[in-house]
Amino acid sequence: MSRFWSSLTHDLKPYVPGEQPRIADLVKLNTNENPLGPSPRALEAIRDAAADTLRLYPDPQATALRAALATYHGVRPEQVFVGNGSDEVLAHAFVALLKHDAPLLFPEITYSFYPVYCRLFGIAYETVPLDQAMQIRIADYRRPAGAIIVPNPNAPTGIALSRTEIKTLLEQHSDVPVVVDEAYVDFGAETAIPLVASHRNLLVVQTMSKSRALAGLRVGYAIGDADLIDGLTRVKDSFNSYPLGRPAQAGAIASLEDEAYFQQGRVRVIEGRERLTRGLKRAGFEVLPSLANFVFARHPAHEGAVLAAALRERAVIVRHFTAPRISDFLRITVGTDEQIDRLLSALSRIVA
Repeated sequence: MSRFWSSLTHDLKPYVPGEQPRIADLVKLNTNENPLGPSPRALEAIRDAAADTLRLYPDPQATALRAALATYHGVRPEQVFVGNGSDEVLAHAFVALLKHDAPLLFPEITYSFYPVYCRLFGIAYETVPLDQAMQIRIADYRRPAGAIIVPNPNAPTGIALSRTEIKTLLEQHSDVPVVVDEAYVDFGAETAIPLVASHRNLLVVQTMSKSRALAGLRVGYAIGDADLIDGLTRVKDSFNSYPLGRPAQAGAIASLEDEAYFQQGRVRVIEGRERLTRGLKRAGFEVLPSLANFVFARHPAHEGAVLAAALRERAVIVRHFTAPRISDFLRITVGTDEQIDRLLSALSRIVA
């Protein structure tokens, strides 16, 4: 540790992102990246934006992108906020909306960036256990709260809540902000965006990294009441006026305009998930019912860490977590058919 660090820096326990290894002939199924690639129209727009105009700052309000997102989701532009990936959008939401005297509530097993943000921003929080089936139970959130954040589908379990359940949560906590983190919603879950019109306390966060295969572009956004969006903007403009460059804004707009490619990609990933699930079950794995672009699975006779290490020896990388209750699970991204075949073949040999 450096003696020049602040006391805050000394005490931080940073988020650890999924590994980006350089291994020959690697099957990389650890970071939930889309195996199919971005829309060709998005790539063309990004290339066109890589022009002399890069000497100029981008639009700090991302006006055209926010208008396109508003049209796509049936809301007004003032109800849309954009940022440098959904992680940045979430960080601004933690500061702008989720820091109160009463504790922030979120699931005990969930996206591990949430407690990191709480420590960074000094937010008091309590975690709410999942039930025996590893599901979020809305009834368990009926307790004092300053704010609530839930991913839907949850990560790393992949299990989703219905829009009706989200509506119940909103109505039970109508006096506090509720953030629904929908990074994986496009793979089969119900978005809460239609509830924004009737629930001023709801903020929905989405990303273009997963279903639109633009993880390298870093585009995330939030949709909510204009008052909530104003709060996010105040924080953003106190931190970074220009979070999205010109190529990012252009590529995101073009991706929204290529609906056929988006829908085709969604279907292919969902089909791959079902194929992966069937193969894992044939190999003796228990697989949680995922509506994301990954599955969460464990084998009754093999430790998760041992399986992950054995897969790595075969140049197949998956995500393993050491937290209680989930240390025997593997989070496996839905890859191409060829990648799924290699993973299943390797696992079959390992468990045999």
